[in-house]
Amino acid sequence: MKIESASKTESPLHTRGTLGKSFAFYLRRDLQLYLMLLIPIAFVLVFKYAPMSGLVLAFKNYKIAHGVWGSEWVGFEVFRELFAKHDFGRAVRNTLLLNCLDLVFSFTMPIVLALLLNEVRSIRFKRINQTLLYLPHFLSWIIIGAIAYQLLSEGNGVVNNVIAMMGGNRVPFLQEDVNWLISYLAIGVWQSMGWGTIIYLAAISGINPELYEAATVDGAGRWRKVWNVSLPSIRTTIVTLLIMNLGRVMEGSFERIYALQNKATTEFTTTIPVLVYRWGIEGGNFSRATALGLFQSMIGIMLVLLADRIAKKLGEDGLL
Repeated sequence: MKIESASKTESPLHTRGTLGKSFAFYLRRDLQLYLMLLIPIAFVLVFKYAPMSGLVLAFKNYKIAHGVWGSEWVGFEVFRELFAKHDFGRAVRNTLLLNCLDLVFSFTMPIVLALLLNEVRSIRFKRINQTLLYLPHFLSWIIIGAIAYQLLSEGNGVVNNVIAMMGGNRVPFLQEDVNWLISYLAIGVWQSMGWGTIIYLAAISGINPELYEAATVDGAGRWRKVWNVSLPSIRTTIVTLLIMNLGRVMEGSFERIYALQNKATTEFTTTIPVLVYRWGIEGGNFSRATALGLFQSMIGIMLVLLADRIAKKLGEDGLL
C-alpha cells in the first residue's frame, strides 16, 4: 500500500516530465513539418501584416517625393475630407445595397442547392451536376464579364437575338440600371452557388443516418426530413458562414463590378472598392484611398463582432 501511495504522489511530476519530453520528441520527429509550416507563416507575415504599416498613410498628407515617413502628419483631416465627399455616401449606399442583396440570394442559394443535391438518388447524375455547377467558380470575372456581354448585350446578344426572333422586344439587361442590378445578382448567384454547396454537402454528409430513419418511422416525407432533420443539423455551419459573410458586407467584389460596368449604367457601379481604385490607382490620392480602405475594414470588423455576439445570445457557438 505504501508503494502504491508513493507512486500516486509522484504521478503529477512524472506527468509534467512526460509532457515536456513528449513535446521535444514530437518536435524532433516532425521537424520537417514544422519547417514547412514556416512557409505559410512567412506568407501571412509578409503579405498580410507587413502591409499594415502603410495604414499610416490615412493620417498623413502623402507625397511620393517625401515618402511614407517624411510626409506631413495631418491626423484625422483626411477622414474629414473623405466623409464630406459626395461620392463617399454614394459608394457606401451602393456597397451596402449590392452586398445585402448578395447576402440574401448568393448566401441562401448554396444552402437550397445542397439540400436538393442531397435528395438526388442517382450518384452519376449528382456528380455530373456538381461538376457543372462548380465550373463557374474557376472562371475569372473578366471571362465571365465577356460571356455576359456576349449573351445579354442589347444590340447583338444571344439572348436578345432569340427574343427578337420570337417577336419580342430587346431587353437592355446590361444597359439600364435596374436591369443591370438584376443581371449583376443573377450572374453572382450562378458564379458562386456551386462552390458554396461544398461546405453544406460536407455538413449534411456528417448527419447521423439514424435521425432520418427515426423520421421515416414517424411517417415524415422527404421534404419534412429536410425541414426537421437536415436544416437543423447544419444550422451551426450556416450561422458560422453567415457571420463570416457579414464581415464582407462593406467590401464587395471590385473585379465583378469592373467586369460588368459600362458607361450606360452608373447608378450602382460606384462602390467602396471601385472608389479606392479610382482615388488611389487612377487619381494618385493614396492617403484618401487608404483612409477609405481603413474605414471599410473597421466597419467589417464591427459587423463580425456584432454578428458573433448576436449568435451567442441565440445559443450558437459563434466564431470567437
